[in-house]
Amino acid sequence: MRNILKSLCAIALFALSCSALSAEAAVSNPDSLINRKAASTKIMYIDGRPTDNATIAADKDSMFRVISTFYYDQFRHFQDPDAPYFLFMSKEAGMSMGIGGSVRMRAFYDWNGAVPGSAFAPYTIPIPANPLSMRRFSSTPAGTGLFFRVIGYHRVIGNYQLYIETDFTGYDSRGLKLKKAYAMIRDFTVGYAASTFSDPAAQPVVIDAAGNNNKYSHTSVLVRYMPCLKNRWHLGVSLETPSTAIDQTMPAVKPLSEWLPDLAALAQYQWAPGQHVRLSAIARSLSYRDISGGSNHNLTGWGLHLSSVAHPTRSLTTYANLACGRGIAGLGSDLQYGRYDLISDPENPSKLYAPQSMGWSLGVQYNFRPDFFISIAASQTYLSTRKGAPADEYRCGTFACANAFWNILPRLSVAAEVDYGRRENISKEARNAWRANVMCAFSF
Repeated sequence: MRNILKSLCAIALFALSCSALSAEAAVSNPDSLINRKAASTKIMYIDGRPTDNATIAADKDSMFRVISTFYYDQFRHFQDPDAPYFLFMSKEAGMSMGIGGSVRMRAFYDWNGAVPGSAFAPYTIPIPANPLSMRRFSSTPAGTGLFFRVIGYHRVIGNYQLYIETDFTGYDSRGLKLKKAYAMIRDFTVGYAASTFSDPAAQPVVIDAAGNNNKYSHTSVLVRYMPCLKNRWHLGVSLETPSTAIDQTMPAVKPLSEWLPDLAALAQYQWAPGQHVRLSAIARSLSYRDISGGSNHNLTGWGLHLSSVAHPTRSLTTYANLACGRGIAGLGSDLQYGRYDLISDPENPSKLYAPQSMGWSLGVQYNFRPDFFISIAASQTYLSTRKGAPADEYRCGTFACANAFWNILPRLSVAAEVDYGRRENISKEARNAWRANVMCAFSF
């Protein structure tokens, strides 16, 4: 497996280095599959269908720009739903509204020790193996959802967007829950949206719900300012509602109420739609109370995230992510399944500290045709704890996958994937796990 990971890393790094040479020559228009999806969109005129060819042609151009905006969203993830099939347009109000959704069904089979839950996360691999659950077959509709998007223009506030997305990943993976809800007015975003620290578009393609174990794509209620300079540079800064994951097992210490927002920022260079390199950062306030000493303590968490998605050739797509920091485990990655923003100091049970974590992910996707591609991906996450931590504590998680994805129709797709996961503890005790996934998805 180590040789496979080395090969994946070498291929992805070579492809990523080629992207710089091909940046100027990269095709900036949406690819053929996006064109097909745009062509399948049905326009519903609210204030009467135009009769002259010039107006109809102008509306088609406007629709194409709307679809492009939808797919080349700076924070769009591969598993997000397609552009809406029905688009309501109002010429007089300068507004369009899309109502859409997706139906996604996934079945999976585990062997060599089943992973609990429908998400294949290395952190959850049981050590030792549970003899009552060495193999498992199950299915889930998680990822099925509905969304609404409004795009318009007003002479006072300029361009604006409204977006609401829900999906069925709530209780027992069948309960409807809110996934996103935000408004974009010019360069401002206000609402429940993807964090500025994340880069969902740069995450390698994974069918499994957990994705790569170095995935930072959490959502938060935020206020973000993100202007674009010369159509190439994007700069962003945001205040985000915190959600900390602090160890609560020690009776001598207790977490305090969150009282400061997270501060996140990014700088991104984009040479073509859907191709960029981004550096993002975040600073967090992590607070706890020493019960025995009667004192409060405030620690600073921080994180850096370097990411990129590129097309070195028309058929090849590369994905790369590198993240490190302290006190950022609750923001994503394999560590979000634990409470690792602050953990107990082995030498002083009345103190907490922010452990350092680091992770990477690499992926390569090759399109044989616009509607068919294969991809491979690998990722790892490390947790660095102080000497004296429990031997069964998490140390490292590894994830790798290979998949094939076929769009039978512009809005009907099937996919298959094989996943490999490995968890290693501080004691060096480790276990591997395997999963096979198949998926069928339809969007409207």
